[in-house]
Amino acid sequence: MAEAFLPYGRHWVDDEDIAAVADCLRSDWLTTGPRVEAFEKSFAEAVGSRFALVCANGTAALHLAALAGGVDSDDLGIAPTMSFLASANGMRYAGAEIVFADADPDTGLVTPKSPFRNSLRRVQRPLGWSLRNDMIPDFRGFGRPG
Repeated sequence: MAEAFLPYGRHWVDDEDIAAVADCLRSDWLTTGPRVEAFEKSFAEAVGSRFALVCANGTAALHLAALAGGVDSDDLGIAPTMSFLASANGMRYAGAEIVFADADPDTGLVTPKSPFRNSLRRVQRPLGWSLRNDMIPDFRGFGRPG
């Protein structure tokens, strides 16, 4: 990709972050409570949404996103080969059949021209995630990718 989005392994943790974690560990609320609610509200405001929901991990978040998007057994999930398995599992847990496609090296996205590891069969609503975990739109308008 031309520009790194969130470089893997380059974490930025400063003393303020460490103090916030220590405060949380010393409080009566470790996994729920006012900090979670405050984070959800702050995050929703930052992304312009009415609501936000925290999850235990990225796999759970992708699973919930697939369920919220109505993914089911009529769908084909297209996952990038250069990603964590959670990219496929979120859709699979919701019932979609998964195929893998190579991502465009410049954008990190699966595109209609991406080489697919399996031939696409007719499905109601093919969908997928990008390396940045953005939903990829329905491919039907592009004809048969490949």
